[in-house]
Amino acid sequence: MVGDPRIPEDVAARFVAFAERRLSGEPLQYIEGTVQFGPLELLIDERALIPRPETERLWEMLVAALQPQPQVVVDLCTGSGNLALALQHAFPKARVVGVDLSPASIALARENASKTQLETRFVEGDLFAPVPSSMRGIVDLVVSNPPYVASGEMADLPGEIRDHEPIEALEAGLTGLEVLARIAGEVGHWLRPGGMVACEIGETQATACLEMFSEFGPRIENDLAGRPRYVLGRAPERSNVH
Repeated sequence: MVGDPRIPEDVAARFVAFAERRLSGEPLQYIEGTVQFGPLELLIDERALIPRPETERLWEMLVAALQPQPQVVVDLCTGSGNLALALQHAFPKARVVGVDLSPASIALARENASKTQLETRFVEGDLFAPVPSSMRGIVDLVVSNPPYVASGEMADLPGEIRDHEPIEALEAGLTGLEVLARIAGEVGHWLRPGGMVACEIGETQATACLEMFSEFGPRIENDLAGRPRYVLGRAPERSNVH
């Protein structure tokens, strides 16, 4: 191909550069620079985890389950903004806030908000810390695809993931449950009575998550491969949390 007079030099050079990146193990989505998530085409690069079919399945379940339509939504560990933006697209009248600890991820999420022309707000900070206090007790949905890989499991991940995607979006700590436990401990202060919490989890974490989210009457849902992948629950209709 290189040197073929029928192919412009710059096109051939770009092809070779892309091929070399792919051969090095870099994910195709990063090379292409975009990823499809639900109805949206989003920008994606090494600043955020690549959105996966498992997370898209969570979005599909929530769109089907949330009736009447939510008014206030919080997406924790938003990454590229994929869940927040897809939910905003499905529920255009909702106030949607996406949160991430990584300033690089927040920058990418804001670029995606601009690209999709959606009014989702993205704020930098640690879980609920940057969420406006005025939203305490009125959130219809808290959703998250948090880090849930244990430190000891990181070496077992495929090199394409381990060597290229942001570690902080994958590794939660020694058990892998650290971030999920924090969400479970804080979410009750933010949900309205009857509000929903929904998190993606590791396939070995179902039992622990049922215990952690026990006050929300949790249930586990499987992904398309039949693996326990999501914990969903609702705040009691008469909440005693203050």
